[in-house]
Amino acid sequence: VQLQASGGGLVQAGGSLRLSCAVSGGAFRNYFMAWFRQAPGKEREFVAWISLSGRNTVYADSVKGRFTISRDNVKNTVLLQMNSLKPEDTAVYYCASSSLFVVQQPNGYDYWGQGTLVTVSS
Repeated sequence: VQLQASGGGLVQAGGSLRLSCAVSGGAFRNYFMAWFRQAPGKEREFVAWISLSGRNTVYADSVKGRFTISRDNVKNTVLLQMNSLKPEDTAVYYCASSSLFVVQQPNGYDYWGQGTLVTVSS
């Protein structure tokens, strides 16, 4: 299974970005999907999670109301729409897949994308 994340870049505070993660080599509809992020000098942290059908989502408190995770089980893609971005959102963002219902625990995920850098300037 391969995950390819894209869509990062430089944006001003208050702006928006949409991250995309394309999944290949596996049965996408059987994977729970999530986004994590890691800022310089910090541990990787959970951002958002989506269920197999896409009907259920979970967000970190720090992004709730600003970020939206979604998935397309035909295109084998998971998206992260990020609005009202803040400088503290600056990090490398990773998509991850799991066959287990783990949600926020990074060590429960089987496959990871390479990461895409998001930089929010003040």
